[in-house]
Amino acid sequence: MAKAFMDERFMLANETAAALYHKHARSMPIIDYHCHLNPREIYKNRKFANLTELWLEGDHYKWRLMRANGADEEDVTGSGEDYAKFLAYVRAVQAAAGNPLYHWSHMELRMFFGVDELIHERNAPAIWDKVNAQLGESGYGARDFLLRSNVEVVCTTDDPADTLEFHRKLREDGDFPVKVLPSFRPDKGLEINRPGFADWVSRLGEVCGMEIRGYDRLLEALEARVAFFHEAGGRVSDHGMEYVPYAETTRAEADSIFKKALRGERVSEEEERKYKTCTLVHLGRMYAERGWVMQLHMNASRNNNTRMYQRIGPDSGFDSINDSLIAAPLSRLLDALDKDDALPKTILYTLNPAQNHVIGAMIGNFQGGGIAGKMQFGAAWWFNDTKEGMLAQLKTLAELGLLSRFVGMLTDSRSFVSYVRHDYFRRILCSLIGEWVENGEFPDDDELLESLIRGICYGNAKRYFEF
Repeated sequence: MAKAFMDERFMLANETAAALYHKHARSMPIIDYHCHLNPREIYKNRKFANLTELWLEGDHYKWRLMRANGADEEDVTGSGEDYAKFLAYVRAVQAAAGNPLYHWSHMELRMFFGVDELIHERNAPAIWDKVNAQLGESGYGARDFLLRSNVEVVCTTDDPADTLEFHRKLREDGDFPVKVLPSFRPDKGLEINRPGFADWVSRLGEVCGMEIRGYDRLLEALEARVAFFHEAGGRVSDHGMEYVPYAETTRAEADSIFKKALRGERVSEEEERKYKTCTLVHLGRMYAERGWVMQLHMNASRNNNTRMYQRIGPDSGFDSINDSLIAAPLSRLLDALDKDDALPKTILYTLNPAQNHVIGAMIGNFQGGGIAGKMQFGAAWWFNDTKEGMLAQLKTLAELGLLSRFVGMLTDSRSFVSYVRHDYFRRILCSLIGEWVENGEFPDDDELLESLIRGICYGNAKRYFEF
């Protein structure tokens, strides 16, 4: 007999898995140490007019699915009516067997709205009406979704030139218990060949009250902004990297390359590597001095569709997995910091699952300093944020390092209902450990299992980040 769809035993392989989930994992608070939520929307406690606004706005995961199902772009990111967009997504989910969005979407409806209807075209009107009726009530603003999800900390993604106005206002707001903290994301200062680089440098200079004409002044400005973020509660940085750069250079050479870019000249690939290497090493030292965590997200191939990039812009669902080699340059980059004992706590993510073992082995080279799990193999990211992707990451980490020191899941989302992904992760984690126990591969010891599950779900992140 077939199991019921998404019952209490959903994704839980056996009795042990179910016990671990319900006793230890389910109720743990969430430390979301990397996401793309808008702090302004949190501060304003944004209300959503309908399910389309809440569900589809800015969610490129869902946009890709809709396009694959034949939806017209007007009903994805265009000027189509909200109900038409919702219906286009329902039709896509209906066709999405085996895709995690099939599970996530049902979980979002159930967890936040108590809507159990199967996502199907025949049920679309009922789902639309039930959810929209609730969205019109109190208790369904942006803040409310965080509270309902038992979120303790949110780390947004912020440019060095950002004012952090709404982080400050939230910190001053004594009525909201969730910590909303900035994360330092200096990608625009590293992507020296991207259009608008010189404009960004100018904007950074304005924020810092200085004119940036040379590389030394750039580093001074970045140092000032790191200090500013630290004062605002920031304790993490984040870097999105299409490839891992490493090339030997000098401060003087980096200055020459930087000035070349400011003049609007294109720098060579080798020059770009030199500039990025020099800048990343200096930033890493800044992070280490303040006890920050450095996050490196590697091997995303961005904006592959030129026509759609020109039409819609970045982060619109046209990115994919890059296959650049990372072992050698990553080793050299981390070692350049470690040589002077200036390597901060670091989390490494790869979008290419073929490199799981590269990362799993690499982190072992730089552990130490009396910090448990100083080097982390980050959670299965983006296209790997699936049942099999999570299992692969968890198993690799267990095989090559210490799963028990893993800082667990993050949301990496622009959606306020994406916290179901933490529940999804916790079910998969408990299922894996439960299988080990029932196969006699791990002891059925209550104290040991409680420490393992609660640590990965919450406790390890709590200790690691020190928010």
